[in-house]
Amino acid sequence: MKILGLLVILLLSFQISAGAASFQEIQQAAEEGEAWAQFNLGYSYESGAGVTKDLVQAIKWYTKAAEQGDVLAQFNLGLMYYKGEGVTKDPVQEIKWFAKAAEQGHPQAQFNLGLMYYKGEGVTKDLVQAIKWYTKAAEQGVSESQFNLGLMYYKGEGVTMNKIEAFNWWMKAAKRGHVDAQKNLDILCKESPWACK
Repeated sequence: MKILGLLVILLLSFQISAGAASFQEIQQAAEEGEAWAQFNLGYSYESGAGVTKDLVQAIKWYTKAAEQGDVLAQFNLGLMYYKGEGVTKDPVQEIKWFAKAAEQGHPQAQFNLGLMYYKGEGVTKDLVQAIKWYTKAAEQGVSESQFNLGLMYYKGEGVTMNKIEAFNWWMKAAKRGHVDAQKNLDILCKESPWACK
């Protein structure tokens, strides 16, 4: 299990065309405090889209947007602190930004937070919190969360052991193409056929 690092892929175009903002217009809006522009500027500096790649500038602009509540900037900051890109790896900052994004409903941030609580990475291990965040992400279709919830119910980690719940979560993950969930379903249904009905 590893942190989901799905960077938000944006179709950014810095050519002046019908309705598209130029890089200068985005930069001006960012400097005037527009969170959407700050996020886009951060993304541009992180990816090198239209500018020279500069992770320090990416952190600067993501932070400005994230402090205004931009969920994508919060998530990307969490990833950058996790990976140590443009900043020193910092589990406290990583948790802070993933938690802010997770509270706003960002499914990958919810998964990442669940994983951190499960493993005790950057936080005290807390299986109840792991279940909480995995469940939120799983309900939004994150197959890795569905798989992990299945494992926790199967083993009775943080919850009462419940093979029917394990089956239900693994079935959802399997329907999304999660190979390990499919394997676990086969094992579960052979050892406890009553749970698979």
